[in-house]
Amino acid sequence: MHLVCAQVTAEFLQFSRSRGNDLSTPIPQYQFPGLKPGDQWCLCVLRWKEALEAGMAPKVVLEATHISTLEFVDLADLQAHRVEPTQ
Repeated sequence: MHLVCAQVTAEFLQFSRSRGNDLSTPIPQYQFPGLKPGDQWCLCVLRWKEALEAGMAPKVVLEATHISTLEFVDLADLQAHRVEPTQ
């Protein structure tokens, strides 16, 4: 379930690739440009939780993250990784 809106980092992209999910390589046949640090992308909640447990969790855009994420992750963890809203 792609519930967590994250702002990806180089470290997270490398972590995800090491777990078999390469998000940085473009896949033209699916019109996927590949992600780069700073991009926002909806992640599978369990991948974000796995990254959290490994100390590699990217920042979270709370306002764009689905509320059902709370069935898998504590609100305090999400808040600790929150992207500060821009004014």
